[in-house]
Amino acid sequence: MNLQNIISDIEQQDPEVFEKLNGRRKAMKDFSSFAGKIALASLPFAFGSMFKKAYGQTPTDIIGVLNFALTLEYLESEFYKKGVGTTNLIPAGTPAVAALTKIRDDENAHVAFLRTAITASGGTPVTLTEASFDFTAGGAFGTVFSDYDLFLAVAQTFEDTGVRAYKGQAGNLMSNNDVLTAALNIHSVEARHASHVRYMRRARQAANPGNGLYVGDIRPWITLNSSNIGSPAVQASYNGEEATTQAGVNIRTVGGINISAEAASGAFDEILTKDQVLAIVDPFIV
Repeated sequence: MNLQNIISDIEQQDPEVFEKLNGRRKAMKDFSSFAGKIALASLPFAFGSMFKKAYGQTPTDIIGVLNFALTLEYLESEFYKKGVGTTNLIPAGTPAVAALTKIRDDENAHVAFLRTAITASGGTPVTLTEASFDFTAGGAFGTVFSDYDLFLAVAQTFEDTGVRAYKGQAGNLMSNNDVLTAALNIHSVEARHASHVRYMRRARQAANPGNGLYVGDIRPWITLNSSNIGSPAVQASYNGEEATTQAGVNIRTVGGINISAEAASGAFDEILTKDQVLAIVDPFIV
């Protein structure tokens, strides 16, 4: 266990965490001091004590949101762990190896952070493993770990769903600025993952124009309600993204400028409710 890496991961998710304690310098000194005095098995309890000081007792409904987010992070974490660990799935010697390894590591960090935050806030985090998931979705994606193009298509769907899911829960975290900030930090990382996977798929599309998994103009963002994936099994993750009205304003004509539906819809990510997300991921959960 690398204590410095754990501290860095926590700070990446909430840059203000040390200020909520005693200031970064003193916090780092405290970490260094007790790290040499306690067993590694006791570290989670030490972190829990510090997080409780930083965040305080969290209402049950917010802990529920965090456990919902943790479930999604487990889904992604186990998916990328399996994918990166599968021999000959990712083309060896290509930038995709480092890119997908980095995404895997990010998702692992999100799991660790959310578990620590939930425990420190007085809640009990859910615990899921690879055995908790069926990444073939009951056979709909039977070759997901042998067909690299299908793997990327499922990865894109997970990332796009995660972005919309986090946005959908933001309103339920408004009563706790610290938790909201941490969740939105993770949301921004998920958005970058989604954009990069889409970039990877666009490059594959150019090299494999006849592959039916690549449909339309794959952009770094969702346009209208198109998944750009030739499978109806993923469509629920994209329904509703065709919206061109925001806060009651038709943004296609805002300021007297004519904006295409494609451009207007691509400017915003629409929310997915908790029930919608659970229905989407249900086929992947054993």
